[in-house]
Amino acid sequence: MRILMLSDTYFPRISGVATSIRSFRSGLQGLGHTVDLLVPDYGSPMPSDDSGIMRVPAWKTGFYPEERLMWPWALLRMTRELASRRYDLLHIQTPFVAHYMGTHLARRLEIPVLSSYHTYFEAYIGHYYAGIPKILRLALARIPSRQQCQAVDGVIVPSMAMATVLWGYGVNTPIRVIPTGIDLTARTTGDRSAFRSRHGIAADQLVLLYAGRIAPEKNIALLVEVVGYLRAIFPDILLLLAGDGPLREPLEQQVIEKGLTAQVRFLGYLDHDTALPDAYAAADLLVFASETETQGMVLLEALAAGLPLVAIAAMGAADFVTSSRGTRSAPAQASAFAAICASILSDDTLRARMAQEARQLATQWAEPAMAERLQAFYAVAVAGGRSALDPAGKSSAPHRPSPR
Repeated sequence: MRILMLSDTYFPRISGVATSIRSFRSGLQGLGHTVDLLVPDYGSPMPSDDSGIMRVPAWKTGFYPEERLMWPWALLRMTRELASRRYDLLHIQTPFVAHYMGTHLARRLEIPVLSSYHTYFEAYIGHYYAGIPKILRLALARIPSRQQCQAVDGVIVPSMAMATVLWGYGVNTPIRVIPTGIDLTARTTGDRSAFRSRHGIAADQLVLLYAGRIAPEKNIALLVEVVGYLRAIFPDILLLLAGDGPLREPLEQQVIEKGLTAQVRFLGYLDHDTALPDAYAAADLLVFASETETQGMVLLEALAAGLPLVAIAAMGAADFVTSSRGTRSAPAQASAFAAICASILSDDTLRARMAQEARQLATQWAEPAMAERLQAFYAVAVAGGRSALDPAGKSSAPHRPSPR
């Protein structure tokens, strides 16, 4: 198949969506498909770009300086060129310009269109716009989400929790749960001693790691409180925060006010392919407190690296932590979260066993297997799109479970 993907975000912008696109593209190409990308131009050439990655002129957003939005007219001017490539299917990855131009292009190119629903916008709006009345916040998330999902031939979600949310919105478009896979052949083993040496961390010092955006929805303030409790048990405990974002400055102030500057260190973004694997290797435990993740790619990467993790079993993260294989589920309460971390940090044998379990668990999300599942859903859409539904209106692909 020839597949065209559209996204409002991609590398060099670091995000779970960008990681997901790269993973699925790699897996699909491994299966023999051609996958082209239409993504924003961030103003600087990317050495990793190939001929199938088409950068579209874009402008900065005032509300999110890291993001770019593609100019619709620039996409429209590409219609004739895109038509000449004779794509079989269009896959929309994000709900902004990419969605509206993607559905328009699919009609012009007369091909089926699918969409991925990566982000739990209902929770995000609550974090960023708490001053808006709740009923209005819910409407702002649910109504556009339902309309967009109804405008395509099928929807891909990374977890059953996200599928359940969309069914609750009234979406009856066929939904397939297909998590983003991980490339287990890539470098997952980092250099523990080299990373610790670079950052002045003692070989026997206990290290917690958080990796991801420093943003309100990630609930990192809870992790800072957890470190406050752990310091009483492990005086030299260190929490590394790998990432950046709008909450960094307030969090740095929180760390100062709590007298935790020796226990919490901000690293900024780490290179995904080099420095981040070293960070996973250097840490003793990954900690994650977000309750809005639709999947949580950093959790999967940590598991593949053999790093045990403690996380709140909410949304997509529940798919990992409820197994208790290399993972532990913690409540969204600092002292209880800290107690679970302490039980692992104080037992070297337990950590070693959890590391082995983590690697085994990660194999369930191998990139080729996830790409094959996506390929199968593509085939249903190409064979007939919505006409692939049976007369009773049930999807021939996995859809809403029947009530018991």
